[in-house]
Order: sequence, then structure tokens, then C-alpha cells
Amino acid sequence: MGRLEKVANKSLSSTTQSVCREKNEMTFKWAAVSAGTCLTTDAVRPTRVFWCLCLIAAIAVAAAASFSNDQIAILASDSVSLLNSTQVHLRNQSKCSGKMDHDSLCSMFGLLDADFLSDAKMLEIEKGARELNLPIIKSNRELAASANGGLENPSSLVFSASWSHDHAQHASKRFNYPSIPRIERPKSDEDIAFMSILELGQLIKSKQISSEELAQIFLNRLKRYGPVLESVITITAELAYEQARKADQLLAQGKYLGPLHGIPYGLKDIIAVPHYKTTWGSRTFKNQVLDTEAWVYKRLKSAGAVLLAKLVTGSLAYDDIWFGGRTRNPWNIEEYSTGSSAGPAASTSAGIVPFAIGSETAGSITYPAARCGVTAFRPTFGTTGRTGVLSLSESLDKLGPFCRSAADCAIVLDIIRGKDPHDPSSRDFPFPDPFSVDITKLTVGYLEDAEMDVVQKLKSKGVNMVPFKLNYTVHSAQGILNFTMDVDMLAHFDEWQRAGLDDEFEAQDQWPVELRRARVVPAVDYVQAQRARGKLIQEVRDGFKVDAFIGNATDWERVCVGNLVGMPVIVVPTGFKPISDAPTNNTRRRTTITTGVYASPEHDHIALALAMAYQEVTDHHKQRPPIDDLGPDDSIPNPPTKTVPPRQLHG
Repeated sequence: MGRLEKVANKSLSSTTQSVCREKNEMTFKWAAVSAGTCLTTDAVRPTRVFWCLCLIAAIAVAAAASFSNDQIAILASDSVSLLNSTQVHLRNQSKCSGKMDHDSLCSMFGLLDADFLSDAKMLEIEKGARELNLPIIKSNRELAASANGGLENPSSLVFSASWSHDHAQHASKRFNYPSIPRIERPKSDEDIAFMSILELGQLIKSKQISSEELAQIFLNRLKRYGPVLESVITITAELAYEQARKADQLLAQGKYLGPLHGIPYGLKDIIAVPHYKTTWGSRTFKNQVLDTEAWVYKRLKSAGAVLLAKLVTGSLAYDDIWFGGRTRNPWNIEEYSTGSSAGPAASTSAGIVPFAIGSETAGSITYPAARCGVTAFRPTFGTTGRTGVLSLSESLDKLGPFCRSAADCAIVLDIIRGKDPHDPSSRDFPFPDPFSVDITKLTVGYLEDAEMDVVQKLKSKGVNMVPFKLNYTVHSAQGILNFTMDVDMLAHFDEWQRAGLDDEFEAQDQWPVELRRARVVPAVDYVQAQRARGKLIQEVRDGFKVDAFIGNATDWERVCVGNLVGMPVIVVPTGFKPISDAPTNNTRRRTTITTGVYASPEHDHIALALAMAYQEVTDHHKQRPPIDDLGPDDSIPNPPTKTVPPRQLHG
């Protein structure tokens, strides 16, 4: 109010003030009526309510200055009655109009204790929820929740009240490993680097090479090729020499611990090893040292294996991008390796390590193994313990080996399988010896996308090969997996998101987007996803009329089905083809061709046996990638001009 207006007000006569009171009383009542009309209009929105209430408050404050306390009380009573009737109208008209505004979003996220998110992130989540979450929710509800009572389609997540997870489980006997003819030590370290576990073990056992010397050969390769492939995070040289010397001492005393005695290897850097960084591939955790010893590391250490390095994991186990770069495919270094077990796949393919341990929640073993052309095994869920390993999803996470051959995979799995006392999902189940399977008694299906060379060679070895189709009625296994993995992952990284650390994530279109969307998945719809998963498991089980089947290992829907059901698969190299857009016809770079051998849960031995049978009559798995010699007139620009986009999870 200006100075002249204040002077004028002071000069008002008592008569004028009386007239003003009458006008203000009318104004007050008019404001209440107008607000009521404003609030009860059909197009009520929260912002409209807000501004209507502001209008009431503003007029009331201005008018109240001229009223006595009694008059204010009478008028306030009338107005409150009108507002109460308006609230009843609002409740009756509370069905969502389908429109959202800023205040609504803030209010909604506040109820979820998620109002720490910025406006931009809230809008991003709203868009993602409409486009991705809602179709999944509706599909799962239609599939598994159409009837009340919960009598059908129970959740696949089962509670156990037992305080002991032993349940009289007994480990199966160790496999009967095949013997190999005596071999002589190759003259070239390069040749040694590409020998199988059994061959390296023969050299050590016969004392043609010491474990310490073998460790030195592979450490040299780690230092030479690791930076080129961006596949190594931490070299554990001091620990490697210590463990190698111990292996040599035991052998000198006549104590041989088995086929992994003195054999070097690498671990995906989500597996904790005391006194060394476990970075999870993330710049947020790149200096993290966990004071724990992962169960799988304990098993390998007790078997005499020698840890050389912590190998690259994609940041927080998502794809191949990590805080130090992006891991490359040794067969075509211009490409990326894909999958979060990028380091184990690339390092094994390049002969940097004889074998490595990776993990899979949704494709992180199968994808990089196929891209890098190595043999890798995703076992039945629960085969290996996961204590001390970064957890994405307790009902999906699995550990598995990357190796030179299927026989090597069987050997490594034999060592790391079994009950982990601190992982309730792990168990000892009967595990027949894959080296003793009579494959001529098996009936094996093949899908339309199976590599027919595998089909023909297994048939020639006496396997009954039949066409097969994996049937189920679930609309999208991918949607069920997304809900399961993303919600579980967010539960493990809730504080990370709340602290805004997702803004530091290496690939903003990956975990940050998915985990923000997971924030608005209702608990009931998470459970419905598990019921849909239970139905999927039942349908796959009922339709699994063969002992195993052959099919593409990287079909995304099949990857989702396999992980949701928990079935094992081994990725097997089956050949090579020219790279696209080759700079010269003489390039040695290749695109690898692979297939998957799938078995039903707890029948891992069958998948392994079939893969071994195929590799007995082929040598694709023995080929070496062209790291040092790309071929005449071929070179790779630095940085490479050709990139392969990462696999993305979509609803």
C-alpha cells in the first residue's frame, strides 16, 4: 500500500468505515461462495484447490481487519461449513482424471518417502512407469491374479522358518576327471597360455613347470594385454606369488590338491578378497576394501588355485562400462565385450588367465561368452554359494566359470559347487558325474535357431536329436525379470539412490533410470510378478519333454526365461564369420558363432556332457584371437570409430 493510500485511510470517517464493514461482510461471504464453486467444478485439480484456498485466505485476511471478533466467528463458521461440504464433493469426485501436475507428483513421491528426487527425475519416472511398468503390471495381473484366494499360481519365492539350512544335505562325490596322455612343456609361453586346465595340471604335477613360474607367465600377459582390452581392475601379484609358492611347497611334500593345484585364475570384481579392493566396477566404490572372504574364493583357495587378478565387472554389475573404460572383445578389438562379466570373458578368451569366475543375473555370462568366443557355464540356480559377492537379486544371481573348454568348466564347477552355510539359496543336490554320462541314451531337442552343425555332430555320436519348442503362455518373461531384478537391486542400493550417488554412475541410461522406475513398483505387483514367474516355471517344467535342448544362447527372451526358471546353459563356440565392414579382406578379426546347450534344473551334468562331446570332434574352442596380429593392412584407430551399443533392458 502506498503512502498516500495510508493517509487517505486514516481520514476515513466512522460512517465510511461502517459502509466498508458491510461491503467486506458481503465480500467475505462472496469469497466463500466463489471458492465453493471453484472447488466443486468438474475439472478439479490439486493446483486449482491450492489457488482457491489462497483466494479465500487473501480475501478473508483483508476483510477481517474491519470485523469484530464475534462477526469473524460467525462468518468463519459459515465458511467452514461450506468448505466441509466441498471436501465431501472432492472425495466423491476422487477418481484419477489421468492428469498429473507438479504438486501431485511431489505429494505422491512424498508418500513413498521418495521426495528426495528432483523434479526432472520424478517426471522421468512418471514417463517410464506409464510406458514400461504399467504394461508389465497389467500383464502379470491378468496372468496370475485373475482369481481371488491365492489358490493358484503361488509365488516362486518361498519362506523357510528353519534356523538351520543343513537339512541333512550331503555333497556329491567329486567327478572322475579324465586322464590325459603325458605331455611335454611347450617351448613358447604363448602356447602355455592357451593350454587347458588338465594340461597345465599335468605340467605342474610332473614338475615340468612350477606354479610360481606359471603365475609369472600369466602375470606378464595380464600387464601386457589387460590395458589394451580394459579387462583388468586389480592385479594381485603379491598374493599370487604367495599362493603359488605354497602350492609348490605342498607338491614338494607329496601333497597334491587336485586339478586346480597351482592353476592361476581371475575373479570378477564383485567377489570379495580380503586386503584387496572390491570396486564393483563403480567410481563410487573404487577404493572399497571389504573385510570378508567370498565363499567361492575360499573354495578355490582350498583347492590350491592361484588368484592373479580382480577382473572387470560393468559398474554395479551392469553391462561392460566401468569406471576405467569399457572392455573390448579380443576377437574384434573394435567391438565391446557386452555383459557385466566382461573381464572374465575377455581375459579368458585372450589367454590372460586359464579360467575365471563370473556371474549372471540376466545374461552376464551368456552374452560376453558368446561375443568373446569362450566356453562358459551358467549353472542351476543355487549350485554355488554367493557369500561375499555383490547381490543384485537373491533369486536370480549365479556364479559360473569361463574356461578354455567344457571339460574345464566341469572341473571348476566341481570345486566351487555345494552348500554355502551363509547363503540360504545354495544347496548340495545330487550331481552326477558329467564325465560318465552315456549320451547315446539322451533325447535332445533343437530349436529353430540352433546351430545345425552341433545338431549333426551330436547325432553322429548317437544322440537322439528331435525338433523342439519351448512353450509357455507368459506374455513377457522380460517384464517379470525386470520387476524382480530392479526392485531387488534397489533394495540393496536404496541409500545409494537417496544420497544422489546414482548421478555419478558411469552410464546414466542404465541402472539410474531402471532403479528410479523401480521406486514406484507397488509391493502387490512385485508379488504378482513372482506369481507369474511361478506359472512360467510350471509351464516350462511341464513342457520340458527332452533331456536337453540346443538353441541360441543370446536370445533375450530365452535368457530371461532361463534365469527366471534357474535352468543351466553352457555357451559353446561353433565357428567364425567375417566381421562386418572389414577394412581389408585379409583381416584376422572375426565374429564368433556360438550356441547354447540347455538342460533342466539340477541336470547340469547333461549340458556339460553334450558340450564335451561336441568339442571332442571340433576345435573352435581352441582357436586364438588376433590380439598381436590383426592381419595385413588392418589397424584399429584409437579410439575405435566403430562401437557396439550396450544391451539394454526394456519393459
